[in-house]
Amino acid sequence: MMALPPEPTPTLQQLLAFYLEAGVDCALGDEPINRLEEAEPVPAPAAPPRPPVALNPLRPPPMPAVPRSEITVAPEAAIASAREAARTAPTLEALRALMETFDGCALKHTATRLVFADGNPEARVMFVGEAPGREEDIEGLPFVGRSGKLLDRMIAAIGLDRSKAYIANVIPWRPPGNRTPTPQETQVCLPFIQRHIELVNPDVLVTLGNPSTQALLGTREGIMRTRGKWIDYDTGTRTIRAVATFHPAYLLRSPSYKRLSWQDLRAIAKVLQQAMA
Repeated sequence: MMALPPEPTPTLQQLLAFYLEAGVDCALGDEPINRLEEAEPVPAPAAPPRPPVALNPLRPPPMPAVPRSEITVAPEAAIASAREAARTAPTLEALRALMETFDGCALKHTATRLVFADGNPEARVMFVGEAPGREEDIEGLPFVGRSGKLLDRMIAAIGLDRSKAYIANVIPWRPPGNRTPTPQETQVCLPFIQRHIELVNPDVLVTLGNPSTQALLGTREGIMRTRGKWIDYDTGTRTIRAVATFHPAYLLRSPSYKRLSWQDLRAIAKVLQQAMA
């Protein structure tokens, strides 16, 4: 069988004429593209990494915002500041003003108000508890809740009332939720109550409960061992007779100890009578 001769190769002009008749009138690229297929989404180019910010050695980095209630002062600095402030107070009014502006104790920022004192600052007997509770925080006066009403009955049993006694706390701000004050909080507030006692200058100091007894009388023994025992409390300018007894809140929980508390109150009344003689 004789082979057919090959068809002649079309010229460039012939190819252009063919494409034009087929509707191809412009060149879009070197590779063919099927435009009936759905185009795949093209991922966005990743952002280039940000260059590290150079820190200015003369400017400290920004600190995160801290709630005011969580701002704390170094314990040693806070205690030293409290001692210096308390030492400079010449009167009870000046001491109260200093405590109102003192920021070294975090309890101040969670309490409603300062609970300074109640009663007669000229009284010959001063009662000191541990810290204010909810009712005290609301009213700004110590011992106004249930334990305060019991304290009123206790001192009335020996012929006293709030016009003849003076009442304060070691801690002048209510701890959140009535929790126990921390040792640091007690140490920060201690110079203020010590100066408070010195300015009132009573003949008899009565510490109510274990925390105030340990803080002011310098003992590590429990209230069962310390109650009813007279010791000398040195204010730096004078020696005051001091005695510990149960806190009224403890007596509300354990009324069986009221008998021992009554013995302590009778001893207090006797010492006050002797001081008047």
